[in-house]
Amino acid sequence: MNLTARQLGPLHVVDVGEKRIDAAVAIAFKDSMRDVSDATTGDVFLNLESVDFIDSSGLGAIVAAMKQLGPDRRLHLAALTPAVEKVFRLTRMDSVFDIHPTIDAALADHGG
Repeated sequence: MNLTARQLGPLHVVDVGEKRIDAAVAIAFKDSMRDVSDATTGDVFLNLESVDFIDSSGLGAIVAAMKQLGPDRRLHLAALTPAVEKVFRLTRMDSVFDIHPTIDAALADHGG
């Protein structure tokens, strides 16, 4: 799973370098996100600009990553492609996550 974590001041950004988050990579995604959440404090911003496809396993992995952060931290999503945004909208998960049009907008909204 190609994830790159970086810190911009107090904010933590995870760039997903995969075209798909599906059943084939869901477990690796959850494990990698667990490593990030264990190594950081505060909210995490997930940059999905490279992801063209997500299935129910991938959606479940993102929800699991959100839960790993606990109740005091949030997982923000940024730069969803139209196909990925549609999945979040159809499953109504767009009401669960803070979704930002770009990673820059997400960071600007949170003082980054």
